[in-house]
Amino acid sequence: MPSPLVTPDLTFTDSHGQPFHVPGAMAGKVTLLMVGYTHCPDVCPVHLANLAAVLKKMPTEIQSGVQVVFVTIDPVRDTPPVLGSFVAAFDPAFIGLTGSDSSLASLQQALQLGLAYENRAGKDGSYTVGHASAVIAFTKDGLARVRYPFGTRQADWAHDLPLLVGFAGSRK
Repeated sequence: MPSPLVTPDLTFTDSHGQPFHVPGAMAGKVTLLMVGYTHCPDVCPVHLANLAAVLKKMPTEIQSGVQVVFVTIDPVRDTPPVLGSFVAAFDPAFIGLTGSDSSLASLQQALQLGLAYENRAGKDGSYTVGHASAVIAFTKDGLARVRYPFGTRQADWAHDLPLLVGFAGSRK
């Protein structure tokens, strides 16, 4: 990113129903954060599958230094239990978060992501959600430093994750 972004001061609910205060829960770890939803047909499962596959092959010190956070932008369907099952299918260590519409909008704005929107499709009430497809990498110092686009390859994640874990940046 041209200029690092500060971790937004927001609190969400994790898939176990517990509060997840974004800056506090992300401190001291590399956090790979993405917004999406569990009914996503492509972007979300591909990102999560790629991250799970790469992390599984990483040394323990890299695995323990990275957390993957998936924030739903469809809180009506993505209840904490639904989120928990979804992220655990990729890796039990992945964290699923939900929150109020205002918190979700604040997060997307703070990270300079476009706001998600519903696409109604059909008389049965089903819908898809248009959402940002990037994964935002926060370093241990709490700053968002890299925006990874959809299509980032496993080889690129494997190259970058050790660099991110080893990065000793500052808030300056």
